Amino acid sequence: MGDLNSLLQRLIRHQVDFVVVGGYAAVAHGSSLVTMDVDICGDFSAGNLRRLQEALADLHPVHRMTPRRLPLRITPEFCRGLKNLYLDTDLGQLDCLNAVLGIGEFPAVRRRSVTIRLPFGRCRILALDALIEAKQAMNRPRDQETVLQLRAIQERLKRGARASDRRGTRRRGVPESPIGRDGS
Repeated sequence: MGDLNSLLQRLIRHQVDFVVVGGYAAVAHGSSLVTMDVDICGDFSAGNLRRLQEALADLHPVHRMTPRRLPLRITPEFCRGLKNLYLDTDLGQLDCLNAVLGIGEFPAVRRRSVTIRLPFGRCRILALDALIEAKQAMNRPRDQETVLQLRAIQERLKRGARASDRRGTRRRGVPESPIGRDGS
């Protein structure tokens, strides 16, 4: 997952406006899921897409869902009506969505996100309850397994919060993600 971390780090450094969704978000919440790509929901404005292109420029991004695997080229014409980008880069796959099933388009996704601290910066991920809703809406076999794990995590967090409230020791601030703690 180190390459995926580097991919996210580039997006953060180039100030791309996005929320991490999908498997990487599940891992950030503590799931044992293995993911091979990064799924983001982002602002599909021309300016944000240009920042995305700049972040990926030296990684040879290509459209992986096109037969000829065309290079990523952001133009005003290209941006019109664009809904999703499915990219292969030298660091791994990046799926860019303008909406998440069960949640809605980017503004709704952003409202349902939380900020986490990663070893290389802060980033927004889909909040646990919203991620569960999105995975339920997708309803693929791997999503069903992820929902089971995320619900168990949610229940553990609720039990921990109740215990902390009783002791008066609840922590405040930006949560730290388990991603990258071991150097990955």
